[in-house]
Amino acid sequence: MNRTIRLAVNGREHSLEVEPRLLLAHLLRDRLDLTGTHIGCETSLCGACTVLVDGRAVKSCTLLAVQAEGRQVTTIEGLAEGAGTEQLHPLQEAFWNEHGLQCGFCTPGMIMTAHQLLEENPEPSEDEIRHGLEGNLCRCTGYQNIVRAVQSAAAELRGG
Repeated sequence: MNRTIRLAVNGREHSLEVEPRLLLAHLLRDRLDLTGTHIGCETSLCGACTVLVDGRAVKSCTLLAVQAEGRQVTTIEGLAEGAGTEQLHPLQEAFWNEHGLQCGFCTPGMIMTAHQLLEENPEPSEDEIRHGLEGNLCRCTGYQNIVRAVQSAAAELRGG
């Protein structure tokens, strides 16, 4: 028995019929064509599917779409101001400039998790960044460039 849900994704209102067991990750990718949300493990271990739900980093493979009813969801595609433009969010720019990505599979989840971290702590130490990103796995970079990217974005967001 399908259910109609309403939610805002990247600032756009949506009303969709969904199966009650549909995961938010699959709604975003398969129904809304927002493929920046990557599905790595579907067990909440890797963090590649992390999005913001009402400003909080959430692994979308562990949230049913019906649980997002009435919420604001932000994906990597909607992070930059003026989503849909060529402009990047400072975190996206920093990951590019600091080589915080290699294959890029974990990058959207890392960025979304880092976004919440920097909202809560605009000037995190290296240890605080590493702790804040613990739920996100990268198989390529060794994390040093990811940490450097978050430090760079933090400085940029603070104004220098």
